[in-house]
Amino acid sequence: MTHRIRIRHGWEVAEREVTDPELYLRRREFLGATGALAGGLVLGACGSSESEAAGAEGAPARRADLGPWDTDETPTSREDATRYNNFYEFGTGKEDPARNAGTLRTRPWSVAVEGEVARPGRVALEDLLKPHAREERIYRLRCVEAWSMVIPWLGIPLGEVLKRFEPTSKAKYVAFDTLLDPEQMPGQRRSVLDWPYREGLRLDEAMHPLSLLATGMYGEDLPNQNGAPLRLVVPWKYGFKSIKSIVRIRFTAEQPYTSWSYEAPSEYGFFANVNPEVDHPRWSQKRERRIGEFRKRPTLPFNGYAESVAPLYAGMDLRKHY
Repeated sequence: MTHRIRIRHGWEVAEREVTDPELYLRRREFLGATGALAGGLVLGACGSSESEAAGAEGAPARRADLGPWDTDETPTSREDATRYNNFYEFGTGKEDPARNAGTLRTRPWSVAVEGEVARPGRVALEDLLKPHAREERIYRLRCVEAWSMVIPWLGIPLGEVLKRFEPTSKAKYVAFDTLLDPEQMPGQRRSVLDWPYREGLRLDEAMHPLSLLATGMYGEDLPNQNGAPLRLVVPWKYGFKSIKSIVRIRFTAEQPYTSWSYEAPSEYGFFANVNPEVDHPRWSQKRERRIGEFRKRPTLPFNGYAESVAPLYAGMDLRKHY
């Protein structure tokens, strides 16, 4: 049995902010009774702005042990997070993935690891995950379309997985591919994108402790429509960087091809860091709408993770390298 461990980091959202808190409390009581909690869970949540939360009647006081990026926010519901998303492999409407993703077969599953590594090969999903203790982390999710959520993910730090394959000195980037199978993914029968969906990170971004290979959300395995059985979560970047249903990881010397920056390079850059000062050509990025709320809130630089990740981009013009 894989035990979940608690690792409190400064970028975590407060544990009390978890979506569906009554469900989580019951679940944690059960796990604690069976000994599976292993010192607690790493949890987090989503919601309204800090100023709104602080002014709400009965709002909980801010705990002294919260890190500098933790925030008191109104939770996103699990229903919203699993029914409102982008996964064009199952359709371009926000609810199409939830309706259509039942055709995806997630077992058996394997991931090919290629390129500038000493230990390439194809690895069964269970072998890829087995050496690692999974963690629960609650991250903000900011879509390039100016909507946002906060979601509790279950997964493994990406860097811990990547270093097992021993990247060579030539490896500067990591590229990822989604499954290509129009039978399972009917949206791939239309030329919406140049399939398969592809994404990439600079190696130092991939190795950053915030980058997560997610296998679950809300304490359960990932639903098909959210990227089962394995997806990337990079919380300081726009959501399209967090590629779903991964089947290939490649280490490269050159910046890799990525789907949206190829499709519309003037609108979607390779880095895709959340930046309220760089608008999308067709809309402002200064504010966002948290799903489940009516009022918009200010967008935070790097989605609120600037203190942790801004040093990765020291000396770069973030208006040019968007």
